[in-house]
Amino acid sequence: MRRGDVSGRIEKSIEIKAPPEKVWEMLAFDRHPEWSEEYQRAEYSSEVHTPEDKYKVGASARITTKHKEVVNIDIVESLENEKIAYRAQGIKGAQNVIGTFVLKSTATGTELKTVTDYEIPGGILGKILDKSFVQRALKKDFEKSLEKLKNILEK
Repeated sequence: MRRGDVSGRIEKSIEIKAPPEKVWEMLAFDRHPEWSEEYQRAEYSSEVHTPEDKYKVGASARITTKHKEVVNIDIVESLENEKIAYRAQGIKGAQNVIGTFVLKSTATGTELKTVTDYEIPGGILGKILDKSFVQRALKKDFEKSLEKLKNILEK
């Protein structure tokens, strides 16, 4: 982190009445546009020969957001049906973005937790902007996305 940057973290969890394997399938980059409030399109930039290739460390994609930004995203950690983490680059106003999904089997399905760590520049102004706008907008998008994912999987 550079001097004057502000770090932020967003965490959200949801209980989904579906097994971890079904939730895991929806975490592939090309499935995100089905349920994400932010992502509109996803194209793999790494080679995908098998379905498992979508989840391997090093798998990468170009994501087009609802704001028409193009974000490059790549998997940095993957443990099938349990955890997947990715790095996102090209998000306007944010840097060092790491997103993680953690899946935990429950008696009725899966607890899905999402954690996103990021940095924004700007010192005190960045801190004010983060607290008053960035975190609020991200939390709202995360809640809507997770609810949409839950609805899809529980049909």
